[in-house]
Amino acid sequence: MSQSPSPEPGPGVGVPVCYRHPDRETYIRCQRCDRPICPDCMHDASVGFQCPECIAAGARETRQNRTAYGGLRPTDASRTSIALISLNLGVWLAILLTGGSASRLVDLLALRTNGVCLTSDGGFDVPRAVCDGAGTWLPGFVDGAFWQVLSAGFTHVQLMHLGFNMLALYIIGPQLEAVLGRARFLALYLLSLLAGSVVVLWAAGQYGATVGASGAIYGLFAALLIVARKIGADMRQLLILVGINVVITFAVPNISWQGHLGGFLGGAVVAALLVHAPRGPRRSAFQLVGLVLVGLTLVAAAVLRIAALS
Repeated sequence: MSQSPSPEPGPGVGVPVCYRHPDRETYIRCQRCDRPICPDCMHDASVGFQCPECIAAGARETRQNRTAYGGLRPTDASRTSIALISLNLGVWLAILLTGGSASRLVDLLALRTNGVCLTSDGGFDVPRAVCDGAGTWLPGFVDGAFWQVLSAGFTHVQLMHLGFNMLALYIIGPQLEAVLGRARFLALYLLSLLAGSVVVLWAAGQYGATVGASGAIYGLFAALLIVARKIGADMRQLLILVGINVVITFAVPNISWQGHLGGFLGGAVVAALLVHAPRGPRRSAFQLVGLVLVGLTLVAAAVLRIAALS
């Protein structure tokens, strides 16, 4: 009686295969979940290799690096400043292409406390209903152009004005973003801008137009002073720079000292809240509440101005 020989096991029988690629044999296992992984699925870990899922899970569980004042440490500290500069440049270009200083965009975006009717003989104070048949209505904050308290800070007409402001932002912005984090830096910038606009509403002429990012830039100056004092840095050069800008504010005509003063004070308050917030798990909550209160205070001041002129 004859017996046929038993078949030999085929190649790969009993050999572990990659859990993501079943056609690939491997003897390497993930150090975290112990699943077999092929070379394409191997990721260097502190010990051995890990699979893609375990690498992703570890990244989620690992606390991200934070700045000294609680913000997430940005990988590129210039990104927000570049975005703000790009926005300012875009608005300036749109104004340039639509008539420059005579562009209707300037009338809409510039901060004007009260609306005014512009005629060939100059502006005069009449209701909008009367102006529609007599001239061009230039809207103001009090009569409903609420966006102007922010839009004015991104509006420039003269190239030199734009250049100085954007150069300052390019130099100072990344330094502050690196120590505060992106979200806190953006809050500092916008609240400084808003503070400058609110002081303009109260202290500048009702019918004059104010444009420029100077209020926000002065807020950054103030914040840099607060941070430098907090860390014990040499402040002499910074104080000289701020002093020069203060002299320019009052020596050069047609510069809004109101916007500069408001931005500086707003930036100082916001920076003090951020850098002097108590350390610990509640620091972010403390900072958030403080920023919200500053914002609400500025909005309330703007609303009171409307009530005072109504």
